[in-house]
Amino acid sequence: MSANELSVSKLHRPFRIAIGAFMLESNANAPVATRSEFESNLYLAGPEFELDWRQSEPRSPICVRGFVQAMDKITQWNAVPLVATAVGASGPVDQEFFDEMLDEMLSRLPQSMPVDAVYLCLHGAAIGTIDIDPDGTVLARVREVVGKSIPIVATLDLHGNIVQRMVDEASVLIAYLTNPHIDMMDRGAEAARVIAELLSGMSPTAAFVKLPLAPPSVTLNTGAGPYGDLVRYGQSLVDDRVLNVSILCGFTLGDTPKNGMSVVVTTRNDKKLANKLALKIAQRAWAERARYVPQLVSIDEATRLAKNCGDDASTPALLFADVADNAGGGGRANTVWILKSFVEAGVRNALVGVMFDAALALEANQLGEGADFLARFNRDEDHPLSGKFEARARVSKLHDGHTVGRRGIYQGTKLYLGPSALLTIGEIQVVVVSRRYQCADPVMFEMFDIAITAARSVLVKSRGHFRAG
Repeated sequence: MSANELSVSKLHRPFRIAIGAFMLESNANAPVATRSEFESNLYLAGPEFELDWRQSEPRSPICVRGFVQAMDKITQWNAVPLVATAVGASGPVDQEFFDEMLDEMLSRLPQSMPVDAVYLCLHGAAIGTIDIDPDGTVLARVREVVGKSIPIVATLDLHGNIVQRMVDEASVLIAYLTNPHIDMMDRGAEAARVIAELLSGMSPTAAFVKLPLAPPSVTLNTGAGPYGDLVRYGQSLVDDRVLNVSILCGFTLGDTPKNGMSVVVTTRNDKKLANKLALKIAQRAWAERARYVPQLVSIDEATRLAKNCGDDASTPALLFADVADNAGGGGRANTVWILKSFVEAGVRNALVGVMFDAALALEANQLGEGADFLARFNRDEDHPLSGKFEARARVSKLHDGHTVGRRGIYQGTKLYLGPSALLTIGEIQVVVVSRRYQCADPVMFEMFDIAITAARSVLVKSRGHFRAG
């Protein structure tokens, strides 16, 4: 049934739909995600939440924007904005903050009752300092307030670690289909269409299978490889009977009992079919588990390749991804080992970014453009794996850190990297920022007027989202 058919033949009155968002991917090895971290990134409540998502350059999660735009096309409706809070991949959420955030979200819901449906923008891989399943807790607590008959639809990152409780408390779960995640607008729009179907009387039935399989993140690109093949196979099963197929690869760094690949199949009132297809997909994934073996390049080999590339202009330019220090997976984005190796080897015409080092970025801003100084990386970092590194550097350019994403996962989103600096060490240019971000958008170099295509080698601290940028 098309969106237009729904709006004309089924939906006859303005519906009231509550919207909330809690987005966190928890790396159990990273520092605790605190209230200040959430509030400095995104914390919107009530009318300010709705005001933001209506702006041309919003801060609200992309799925929310997709949902709102699709609902506007489907039917007349009134939004009931609850709370939206989000950070990139970080550590376990501070339990006190989570409890207070959820209490505020729930306090706004009874004040706005009755509602016809609830849309929740979740990640699915959050853990708390106490609660190991915050996403499931959000779903369960919202269900307690609205009751069993009100549809609750949630979108999830495909890295979500799913458990049966989440499937039971939601009416429908919808996971991303792409990695890098360039379909978030589409999944939000899908959630709107599903809610429209639910409000027109459709009865969903879901099946869930958890696999004893935790594939490495570097094997989970959906453009090619085993996971992409599996996702495409799942989508080939969607038809008039099958509402949604979500295959979540999980997030191993959560270090939680919820870890592992999950299959959720939702049908239109056909539980037997849902069970059959979920098991079939899971069996296929298990049979292909040997394909999820990563093939990575050592630092020594990367340095050799970068050195040769810089010395010989006839060879192709190279892109290197520092997948072990990916801020998008909870990494600190500050390890110095590859940079140190490149500098010591005399690599030429290379770009490195983005290094998260607030103290170094602040010092460069205080010294000013053109200053030469001893750049001390990680002077305030106490984790031994981050490492220390010192080198003579020139402050080539400064930036206040305010920009707008241009491509991939950050496209059209306001970004604030904090006071930032472009440092030149030998023939290597290094972007240093004071707020932790994954280097997944060319704008993070371009804001310093860097022509990326002129470089012989580029090193990004990113696991895979750089592919969409």
